[in-house]
Amino acid sequence: MNDTTQSLASAPTLGAFDRLLRERVLRQLRALRAGTVTLRDAYGSETFGEPMPDTPTPVLHVDDLRFYRALAQGGSVGAAEAYMDGLWRCDDLVGLVRLLVRNRDLLDGMERGPARLAGVLLRGLHALRMNTRAGARRNIAAHYDLGNDFFRLFLSDDLMYSSALFERDDDTLDVASTRKLDMICRKLHLQPGDRVLEIGTGWGGFALHAAREYGCHVTTTTLSREQYDLARTRIAEAGLEDRVDVLLRDFRDLDGVYDKLVSIEMVEAIGPENLTRYFACLRDRLRPEGLALVQAITIEDHRYAQALRSVDFIKRHVFPGSFIPSIAAMMAAKTTASDLALLHLEDMGLSYARTLEAWRERFLAGLPQVRALGFDDRFMRMWTFYLAYCEGGFRERSIGVAQMLFARPGYRPSSSTHDRRVALEA
Repeated sequence: MNDTTQSLASAPTLGAFDRLLRERVLRQLRALRAGTVTLRDAYGSETFGEPMPDTPTPVLHVDDLRFYRALAQGGSVGAAEAYMDGLWRCDDLVGLVRLLVRNRDLLDGMERGPARLAGVLLRGLHALRMNTRAGARRNIAAHYDLGNDFFRLFLSDDLMYSSALFERDDDTLDVASTRKLDMICRKLHLQPGDRVLEIGTGWGGFALHAAREYGCHVTTTTLSREQYDLARTRIAEAGLEDRVDVLLRDFRDLDGVYDKLVSIEMVEAIGPENLTRYFACLRDRLRPEGLALVQAITIEDHRYAQALRSVDFIKRHVFPGSFIPSIAAMMAAKTTASDLALLHLEDMGLSYARTLEAWRERFLAGLPQVRALGFDDRFMRMWTFYLAYCEGGFRERSIGVAQMLFARPGYRPSSSTHDRRVALEA
């Protein structure tokens, strides 16, 4: 339905090429299914799609008609960059992302035409961000070294930058984050005296929890100088320096053998070229009877190959050098590189959606503080888009997050009733 309250005579004049690009976008939107969106620009308003019960209609405001050229020339990444540049806004960004995910064929159509060239250029730029040892340090620094004060603004008190585990409607982010840490510790059967290796320190949240609550010794490693410094400070303040060692080291350069191993949403940063090496590291660093828990963001198996060939907004602007593995890809790498057996797999995707919602709400509430830290409006719009983009993906289950428990061949569960129950139900 068209809103004709604004006459075309008062609208800005577009050249023939730009009119063609605008009409191309409108034609694509008219093919929407499983939901609706309203687009408003200087030429009026139109609602596209098919209504769905109890599904709100996001309103997309095109504030600058250059949006259509950005979308045509840059595809989905161009649309994201147009948002960063303030060319458009939306009253329900998560809802818009969800609608587009439900219409993936339309989303894929955005990458055709002139956007094909942009895709080639983006793949070339992404190839320059390979995770060599030096490249991995640069890629990690580009995201995680934005400043500890920045991440404190929206993360839980334990500074866990990974999915929490929500079980109740009234769970707070802090409660859900602690629940996740406890679940990991229980799945690994952590106990006093265990020597644990953590690949991917973050800001020390897991190491602090495992050492303090379960009495084990944790060696944890990161490539981020900001994370390294703050993790060491937090560990010293907690009086746990005798139980936690923090390394500034690439996972490929680790040595020693440990009873247990944990890696929480770190594998996404290594690049697909290092996936087999990552699982070889798990094998080499674990005792013959050891256990490992990997928490990883995942993409659907049937979309993995396509995702590897493309560069999305996240790879381009948020996590350089990153990728999202599929379960099948990780199992194949595990089988090629190790003797690890998969004991248990649990998906937590909807918990991640709630985690991201909490982060986004905190981030938006803290925008004055973000600006005070020296970040500009474009950066703040980029992060707003990033958090909504991810939340929408998790809510539509186009991406998930899995906890995978692995064991070396010598592992034998305890015969106690408690341990049998945890091994089967964890």
